[in-house]
Amino acid sequence: MSIEWVNQAIDDLRAWGRAREVEVDADEVRLLCDYASDYLNVNELGDFTPETFDELLLSIYPRKVIAPPESAPETVAAARTLVDYLSEAGKADEPTVVQMRHRLDDIATRLPEALGDPSNFGMAKSLFSSIGPESLEQSIAIPSGEVPDLGEAPCDCPACTPLPAVRLATDEELAAALSAVPMLAEDPLPAGDEPLAAWAQRVSRLLEHDASGVVTGSAELDDGLYDLFDMLYRLQVRVPVTVIGDYLDELSGDGGTGLRAVLDRLAWHGMIRLVDDRAGDRAGEAAELTPLAVWALRQHYLSLGLDAPEAPDLAEADALGLIEGLLDGVPTEIAEHDIGRWLTGRTVSEAAAELLAAASGAPAVARGIAVTIVDRLGAEAEPQVRDHLDDQELRPHAIHWLAARGLPAPPLTQEELLWVSVDMLALAMPAAEEDPEIFAENMAASGPPAHMIEEMWRVDHPDVVDVLELLGRSIPDHTVAKAARKAAFKARSRAIR
Repeated sequence: MSIEWVNQAIDDLRAWGRAREVEVDADEVRLLCDYASDYLNVNELGDFTPETFDELLLSIYPRKVIAPPESAPETVAAARTLVDYLSEAGKADEPTVVQMRHRLDDIATRLPEALGDPSNFGMAKSLFSSIGPESLEQSIAIPSGEVPDLGEAPCDCPACTPLPAVRLATDEELAAALSAVPMLAEDPLPAGDEPLAAWAQRVSRLLEHDASGVVTGSAELDDGLYDLFDMLYRLQVRVPVTVIGDYLDELSGDGGTGLRAVLDRLAWHGMIRLVDDRAGDRAGEAAELTPLAVWALRQHYLSLGLDAPEAPDLAEADALGLIEGLLDGVPTEIAEHDIGRWLTGRTVSEAAAELLAAASGAPAVARGIAVTIVDRLGAEAEPQVRDHLDDQELRPHAIHWLAARGLPAPPLTQEELLWVSVDMLALAMPAAEEDPEIFAENMAASGPPAHMIEEMWRVDHPDVVDVLELLGRSIPDHTVAKAARKAAFKARSRAIR
């Protein structure tokens, strides 16, 4: 396909529409021109004939484009606009234009049925229609073959739900922390016992036995401590004390838990620590498990025969191990700490060399993590970054890195700019699936413009279809979202041809 004539035709069509205050569906017309060029040997606007529209709209379009029958009027209207332009621009003589309009009158009655007839679907359209957009939201794929009988729905109690890997303090840090637990000053651990083992037994008794209000001052609240601590263990992040208060209110049933007193008691027992995120403002206060509580809870889970994995210290890993560890879903605060310690253990040059070597040939998400960390490095990393200008996947990132620091760099070509845009959007896909509303807000504020999205389908990137589909269902602007969906259709067709 000759891209140049299509681009020029669309530019001219838009200018024609603006001059006459005619609404032009440039995206739809571009799609028609692209398919006419690909399949019908149309190399310029003057090559369109009445027969072109028959073949294009009643054969090719139903086979290639996933569009509901009710969208037919929109497609025919775009074709009519194209014919109007062909007439006024002198690209077709009047008798031919009359025939085109007659053909479009007939096509308008037949296109809805053609779009809805599965016998018209080509392989690509049949495949994607059978999968459906909802398949993109599935996190688990069952291999082909007999579907297993799952029986009853799995239990979601703490004992049956997989536990996340947790980061543990060192034995030395834990031993030092024991001396600072207020409760142990009044009720010491048994003399002669190994201190950490005795601490674990103390916490297990707190969780498993009827405390009758000894811990929190309320028997009902003591009974709910296991679930509270289990929640904090799984979250691995600070939780606003108001959230804990809501949970305790549900347990007490009377709406009056004396939250401050309960939190102070749990801190006295060495199980939680309170953090004022905004000094002097109670609304900013949060709570988290102490390292001692995390360690003891893991020991308790292990004693029950549960799989309670320990997260590795990513600061001690190589670059690939760091990237893989971050991909496992480390909480943001812990991830930042790990990255900082990992970088501290290397020179700037060593860090850049390791990260870029690990990124070469990696999937987009892993490559994006590596590039994001390299972006924190100063100009001392220039030689290592420049070494990757010959790497097709890393070259656009390397150019951007160099240019951002005012260092000599080759200009980004249009193709490279499109590629790196798709690559960075691919990095955002997991977070976008997890929180589509935030992603939509970000795209509305700083997403790629429509004209760039229209061209993304040409990018030779393994994630281009997924990226365009994500944009198509996320971007609030209906016109831009439509451009993304059409680009996704063309990317699928391009990949399968």
